[in-house]
Amino acid sequence: MDISVAGVRVSDRDTGAATTIRSAEGAAEAAQTRGSPHYEGLYVHVPFCRHKCHYCDFYSFVDSENRSAAFVERLLAEAAAAARFVQSPLTSVFVGGGTPTMLPPMLLREMVEGLRARLPMAADVEWTIEANPETVDVAMAQELRGLGVRRVSLGAQSFDRSLLRALERDHDPASVARAVSLLRAAGVPQINLDLIFAAPGSTVEQCASDLRAAISLQTDHLSAYGLVYEPNTPLTMKLRQGVVQRVSDDNEAAQYDCVVETLAAAGFERYEVSNWSRAGAQCLHNLLYWRNGDWFGLGPSASSHAQGVRWRNVPRLGDWLAEGPSSPVQDVELLSEDGQVGEAFMLGLRVVGGMERTRVEQLLERGSGGPKRRAAIERHVGSGLLSQGGTHLRLTDRGFQLADSVLMDLL
Repeated sequence: MDISVAGVRVSDRDTGAATTIRSAEGAAEAAQTRGSPHYEGLYVHVPFCRHKCHYCDFYSFVDSENRSAAFVERLLAEAAAAARFVQSPLTSVFVGGGTPTMLPPMLLREMVEGLRARLPMAADVEWTIEANPETVDVAMAQELRGLGVRRVSLGAQSFDRSLLRALERDHDPASVARAVSLLRAAGVPQINLDLIFAAPGSTVEQCASDLRAAISLQTDHLSAYGLVYEPNTPLTMKLRQGVVQRVSDDNEAAQYDCVVETLAAAGFERYEVSNWSRAGAQCLHNLLYWRNGDWFGLGPSASSHAQGVRWRNVPRLGDWLAEGPSSPVQDVELLSEDGQVGEAFMLGLRVVGGMERTRVEQLLERGSGGPKRRAAIERHVGSGLLSQGGTHLRLTDRGFQLADSVLMDLL
């Protein structure tokens, strides 16, 4: 089906009214009928990569047609179309992918300056850009700093060559330290490292070694994710074929404990299920997601959310380039009131501080799932996965290890 022409037929879960939404503009207009969206953040998706890793389910690819300039031109047209919805100054911009630093420095500058010219931004807006360590040289580091980028997130994943091969990562472990040094010398204020644990064949000792290597670089923020075998990825196909094997549940749990204990001992504060930071170095855009705020997405496959309406731009560069100025959409969801309550729990409890109990009670009074959610909360409090002492409902240390099952019960 040509989604950009046919659109997506969706029904409002509360009213039952059905409508066809063809573009991000149409989805944003649907959000406006539900209230007054307040877009605090902007997500920009740059799909280009040096190499497509077999565990990755994000829309990314190696571009053999050199469409970077066309991408930037089209993105800025999309930003101009979005401007009528983004009325308040944005406080965070996250440029992800893919690998945004695959764009040549001049095009990266054109994109950043063009976004600033078309959309309102707070004077202290936090710009975050993802980067592959191999793409950071002196020129790129200086360009990022010159553009006012406050945070660069480096995909380190591991410092062990055998584990990088298991993940199909193509960078040299030494490039991570080199990239950190160049970014720091250029004056980039905050640097984040992404790590993956529980890769096929990995051990607790390798996990500990990766953590020590990351900590030694004295970065401000660390993200540590247990490897997920996402549907329809090459890695999951290899798992089904017996080409690769998961680590055991006990091994993964031990690596998780190693992450938690090692980072706490190093002075990092956990502020979300998979994220740790030094004091004051939390990622504002991450927090926006977990507080279920409103954000606008630009670029192919970029997601947006406002007033319980979620939509995703079409995840094919050719289709996205051919339409416009607002992006055609592939997925649109108009959440019911009960669905919005479930999302508030799912996202709010991922944050270490949890949710204020007064807020919890307000949510339990909304939608149709209140009794079921109240029973689930009592059950998980009884089993030690949730704590409701004091003023907040929050996951316990053990609850964080089993967060997915707890949150699904409340979703």
